[in-house]
Amino acid sequence: MSSSPHNTPCELCASRKFSMMSGLTDSQICTISDHKNLISHRKGQILYYEGTKPLGIFCINSGVVKVYKTASNGKEQIVHLAQKGDFLGYAALLGEENYTNSAMIVEDAKICFIPKEAFLKTLMTNSEFFKRVTKELSHELGVMEEKLTDATQKSVRERLAYVLLHLASCYGVEGGESQKIDLILSREEIAGIVGTATESVIRLLSEFKKDDLIEFEGKKIIIKDKRGLARLSDFYA
Repeated sequence: MSSSPHNTPCELCASRKFSMMSGLTDSQICTISDHKNLISHRKGQILYYEGTKPLGIFCINSGVVKVYKTASNGKEQIVHLAQKGDFLGYAALLGEENYTNSAMIVEDAKICFIPKEAFLKTLMTNSEFFKRVTKELSHELGVMEEKLTDATQKSVRERLAYVLLHLASCYGVEGGESQKIDLILSREEIAGIVGTATESVIRLLSEFKKDDLIEFEGKKIIIKDKRGLARLSDFYA
């Protein structure tokens, strides 16, 4: 169940420094701040569905959201994991199209909903914000092209090793020589990121553990050998 906590003005938001609004003056983002709504979401809730029409955009204040597409057989392909400071849904809004993917809460989150009119007004009257949004769209396109190349040229083992390193980089907690991924993802979700069958991920994780590259702490994964995973992922190729 979603709930609406007290709205925090954008100028006081701790996650602002991680977003496209970092560096903008308080007056430059006042339109967004005056019209947004901060809503709490629980793990497992759907933020929006593929094929529906965007009425605004979402800015993550805290928590983690998975953005994914669902194939005809019901299998999920996770496009990316979004965290604090990330904007969601703006590409569809700007393109005047329906959402091309769905978004689900992976870790309890507080998310600001910014109505279409407020977002577009700020975008059209603020050249710096416009440049940042355009730059982010370009970056996302580059990331998608890179993922497509990896899917066709890298093995499942290489892709899984890379995904583990990426998760450690984004959600890792240092613990001496090891690094724990402080995010609980099911084996199905990891498979959805890698783009393979769940059975393959389960088998490969067991092999990585046997090779002393990783270990498990409950449902969380601990990276024990970053260099070994980097070599395995063809990171430097």
